[in-house]
Amino acid sequence: MRAVILLNGEPFRGELSVGDAYVLCCDGAYRWAKGRVRIDENLGDFDSLDEQPSPAPLQSFPSEKDETDGELAVDRALQLGCDSVCIYGGGGGREDHFLGNVHLLLKSLRGGMHSAVMRTNGAWLSLHTVGEYEFACKRGQTVSLLPFGGDAHIMGMRGLKYLSEDLRLCYGTTRGVSNVTTEESFCFRVERGYVLVILNEEAQ
Repeated sequence: MRAVILLNGEPFRGELSVGDAYVLCCDGAYRWAKGRVRIDENLGDFDSLDEQPSPAPLQSFPSEKDETDGELAVDRALQLGCDSVCIYGGGGGREDHFLGNVHLLLKSLRGGMHSAVMRTNGAWLSLHTVGEYEFACKRGQTVSLLPFGGDAHIMGMRGLKYLSEDLRLCYGTTRGVSNVTTEESFCFRVERGYVLVILNEEAQ
């Protein structure tokens, strides 16, 4: 089962691809999501929402807690047995929340999911560990490949302007920022670590 998580960051302006996913709406995200998408479950502390969401929350959490509402949603998705997640509304607003939301991708993978993606109004973000990956794109899009949580090692890159058969990404450096797609797909193989892919929406 796939999970979709809606967060109270920037209201997502694009099309919400939900399908048969289980949709978790966090707190104030209800304001921009209601009427646009089916919501299976509302959850959070509801400290930023001034109306009763529908469907009614199964549980209300205290506003003073260790986890963000987004982390509670990832925990719930894992509890339900979801094997992939797409997060909307995680960008914009406060930078600390945005960075925390990116860490939810790591929590999802470490929890056993095979795919963890966040969609903002400006980019697709996805996190990947050991394995081979291929991504659809447009020619001329800017894409960055960044190590996440430690050093990472990539091999077999294709479809990008700046290529390396043996790319070692050192955590704490900027190597991997602002590559450019040359085909309608690109691919690589992660040999070690976690790689954060940020594909900007606008073609150059």
